[in-house]
Formats: sequence, C-alpha cells, structure tokens
Amino acid sequence: MDGREHAAKLRALALGALGVVYGDIGTSPLYTLRECLTEGGGFPLVPEVILGVLSLIFWALIITVTVKYVVFVMRADNQGEGGILALTALALRGMRPGHRRTGVVMAIGVMGASLFYGDSLITPAISVLSAVEGLHVVAPALDDYVIPITLTILVGLFVLQRFGTEKVGRLFGPVMLVWFITLAALGLWQIVRNPVVLGAVWPGHAVEMLFNHGWHGFLLLGAVVLAVTGAEALYADMGHFGRKPIRGAWYTIVLPSLLLCYFGQGALLLHEPDAIENPFFHLAPDWAQVPLLLLATAATIIAGQAVISGAYSVTLQAMHLRYLPRMEVMHTSEHEKGQIYMPQLNWLLLAGVLLLVLTFQTSSNLAAAYGIAVTGTMVATTLLAYKVARSLGRWKLWQAVLALAVFLTVDMALFLANLVKVEEGGWFPLVVGAAVFLLMATWRRGREVVRKRLAEDALPFDLLVERLKGGSVQRVPGTAVFLTGNPRGLPPGLLHSLKHYKVLHQRVVLLTVDIEDVPHVPDEQRFELKALSAGFFRLIVHFGFKDEPDIPQALETKRIPGLPFEPMETTYFVSRETLIRSHGKLGLPRWQEPLFIFLSKLSTSASEYFCIPPNRVVELGMQLEI
Repeated sequence: MDGREHAAKLRALALGALGVVYGDIGTSPLYTLRECLTEGGGFPLVPEVILGVLSLIFWALIITVTVKYVVFVMRADNQGEGGILALTALALRGMRPGHRRTGVVMAIGVMGASLFYGDSLITPAISVLSAVEGLHVVAPALDDYVIPITLTILVGLFVLQRFGTEKVGRLFGPVMLVWFITLAALGLWQIVRNPVVLGAVWPGHAVEMLFNHGWHGFLLLGAVVLAVTGAEALYADMGHFGRKPIRGAWYTIVLPSLLLCYFGQGALLLHEPDAIENPFFHLAPDWAQVPLLLLATAATIIAGQAVISGAYSVTLQAMHLRYLPRMEVMHTSEHEKGQIYMPQLNWLLLAGVLLLVLTFQTSSNLAAAYGIAVTGTMVATTLLAYKVARSLGRWKLWQAVLALAVFLTVDMALFLANLVKVEEGGWFPLVVGAAVFLLMATWRRGREVVRKRLAEDALPFDLLVERLKGGSVQRVPGTAVFLTGNPRGLPPGLLHSLKHYKVLHQRVVLLTVDIEDVPHVPDEQRFELKALSAGFFRLIVHFGFKDEPDIPQALETKRIPGLPFEPMETTYFVSRETLIRSHGKLGLPRWQEPLFIFLSKLSTSASEYFCIPPNRVVELGMQLEI
C-alpha cells in the first residue's frame, strides 16, 4: 500500500471513528455548560465565573481525555484491542490465580465494567432528552411533548437494533462530521463577537474558580465531568478503528470543535445572561434553530447507538472471559464480526432507559446520575493502567507513580464531587454497578465451584482403557466429540453415555474450549492435539475473547491429520447440569446459591454458544450439588 492509499484509509477510519467513538462526548455541549453554571443553585453570570468554568472544562478535556486517554492509556492495547475488560486481562497477565492481589485487580476491572452499564443506560436517555429539550427554545408551545417524543425516539432506536447497524452506520460518520463542523461554526461566530473568552485557557482562572468558591467550587467538578463523558469510548473502540485514526480525529476535528462550542457558549452568556436556559440552542440564529434541533437529535441517536453497541461488545467479552452466563448473540453483518445484537440485553437496556426518562424527567436531573458512572470507570482504568505500565510496559517506578498521582488525583476529585450527588440521582449508577458486579462475581465463583465438583467426579482415563480392553463396550463407526471444561480427566457426559448406551464411537475426542486473555488467536495456534490410546484424542481449541467460538467451522477450516471431522459422521455430546443447592456446605455461600442457579437457568446451552448444529448434538442431563 503506497502513501496515498494509506492516507485515504486513515481518513476513512477517522471518519468512521467520528460516528462510533465520539458520539457521546460530541453531544456533551448540549448540556454541560448549562449544568456547570446552574450547579448547586447557580453561580453569578459574571466574567470571572464564566472564564473559570470554561477554564475547568478546557483543562478537563486536556488532562483527562487528551493526555490520559489519547496519549497514555491508548498505548496499553491488548493486541490492538482496548476497553476496561481488555485492560483487566492485560493487568492479570502473569499473576497467580487465587492470589489476593489477583483478586483485587480482577475486582477493580469488574467494578469498572459494571459501572459501564450504568453509563450505557444514562447516555441514550440524557443525550436524546437534552436534544428534544431544544423545543423549549424552538417551540415553547410544544413543551408538554418533550417526554413523549423522547420515549418514542428511544423505543424506535432499540427496536431497530435487531436489524443491525451496517447500513445506517455508514451515515454515522458523515452526520457527526456535519455536527462537529456545526459546533465549531456556532462557537466561532460568538467568539469573534466576544474574544475575551479565549483567556480561559490560562489555568489560573480554573484555580481561582475552585478556591474562591470553596465547597461550592469543589462540587462544580461534578458538572465539569459531563464534558469528558465518552472518553472511555476512545479506548474501548480502539480495536475497531486503530490508534492513529482515533487520535487523528480527536486532534484535528473533535477537540477543536468542542472547545470552540464551549467557548462560544461562554461568549454568548457574557453579553446575554438570559441564554443560560439553554445556551447551546441560543447560539444559533432563529432561522437555524429548527435544523439545529433535527441535527442535534440525529447526533444524540448516534451517541445512544454507539453506547448500546458498546454494551453488546462488553457483554460478549464478559461472557467469553467467564464473567457472565452465555446469552443469545445474533450477528447482523456478514462482513463485520463486531456487529452483533443481543435480544435479552437489548430489552433490559430499553426498560432501564425508559424508566430513567420517566423517573428523572429532565436532562438536568439525569446529569446528577451521570457523573458517578463515568468517573468510577475512569478511576478503575487509571489503577489498571498503572499495573500494566509496571508489569508489561516496563515503566520505572517513579514514572508510573508520578502518572498515577496526577491522573488519580484528577479522577478522584471528579468522582468525590459526584459522590455527594447520591441522593439527587447518583444512587442509580451505583445500584446498577453493584448489581452487575454481584452477578459477575457470583457467576465466576459459581462456575469455579462447578468445575471443581465435576473434576472430583471424573474417572481416570487408565481405568476406562482397562474396561475397554475387556471387550464389554461395543465400538461403532464415526467420531464422538465430548465437550468438557476439564482438560485432564474424563467428562461426566462420557460416563453417562456409556452407562445408558453401552457403546462408544471408534474415535472419541475430548474437546476443551479455552478462551484466552487476548482478543484474537491466530489460526496456526488454534489447536492443541494429543493422541491418547484406544482411539481417544484430547483436543484443546483456543479462541480469543473477541473471536466467535464456532467449533464446527474451526474444525472444518483446519483439517487435523489423522482425525477426520466429517459433519455427517460427527456427533457432539454436551452435558447439561441441573444444579441443586447444598446450603453453603460445598462452595458458594447460602445466599449466593439461588442467584447462581437462576443465572444458570438463563444461560443458553453450550451447543448454541459454540454454534453446533442442533441435529448433531446429544445433550446428557445430570444433577450436580453446589
């Protein structure tokens, strides 16, 4: 690929990143400055206050987004992939399973991922609601229709998920490009009229704002964080577009447009304080307000779409990394593996989003709930990035500690400023995060207990071989594949099959699927085969946590010498455990047992998860006490 083709590809990827990565942070100007200046009853709209707030927003975008995420965190990629769970997998690399430090690192990562779900609920609600609230300015007579219109848009957004975003996604980039150009143009027009706002780049204004207003100034940080919501998406979507396109789009389009829009709103308020009702829509002249309302609504729908897709992606990673039970996954594109639809999760998200809108009613009320989800994930990312920098990045101790001190100080200040808003709505993401954390912890611990119980009941291979030599078991043509989570002993399903059918296939494959802590496993490293005796083989198939674990396709794609997998001659045997409570005697605490059993019932079968055709599967039921 020559230089021109490479540059054209980077531009195309950067345009795509505008639509997927920057939808959330790109719609923040709709409400951020208004919330900052009305925080805690409101600040006097005098030049010192406006410049101080603009300075805080400016430096939040520079320190948190540009320096922390764009410069530093995006360097911690897991084979090009990013996101809180990919970072957790990196941080856990080389750590001893079961060690206390391993548990702490895992808990930080799971809590960060759990809070992301709170963000996934709040972002569509606050984004669409803030855009539709432009009716207050454009057509005040339609105020009563703000909630119904918002609910209608959100329902339509979630209903359309099942059709996929491949075609609509092509429009996301161009629409967001128009959106950012509009932000820049509206802001620049006001800055030219009142260029004094450019003085806000001096950090002294931010420091004075914090110290001159004491506790009220500190609480202001809880609204300033709204300017950096969506920063995690830069890192989470790195695997889709690459580091260079995301960075290029940020430096050349997104950051300049955001700053121009914020400073433009500040310039407007300096000479028109009454515009504080909705400074964003007051930026536009009367003739442009209706088109701006429509464009803003489109941009917020895109922002919501990006977060919903992100929730699917995080959930799929969590399933593969064994933090969540298996759920139905539908691929909506023949070309892009990352475009998926998860029906169960989709309807849960829709119910949560609609409940949010009906409960909080306005974007201002939702803003109080937004910050905790965002800043909690940011704190988790900083801590995990420090661990990766020390263990894998080979940073010197003083370098890592210095970066940790700077970023963690900013993150904790933003988090604590939001923590005081628990009663105002901050309880919501905390409740969601705690619930998801409990589900993840229960599922992972429960599956460990199940694996130990199955290993205890496993029959040694040598004993089975001795029985086969006696000729008491008849062998039949074909290949039997027994799925087992234990790569050493014999699976219980094999013993149950022998007990009931009294026959065994000529070739028996004991197959274990191993999901690695890397996004993708190369084809040449996919299989690990060991020939045993008496026609038995032990096969370990390796997938990355972003690969689709399609077992039949993997076996057909790469033919294994001496082990034919003819589709019509291969039968897959899958065990389905019926779990029985042991009242805390064997592993799980008594209160966790019913929750784990409930999650197990929700989990889709292994045959569905591993894409095995239903007409080639034999499911063997067994009871297991946990």
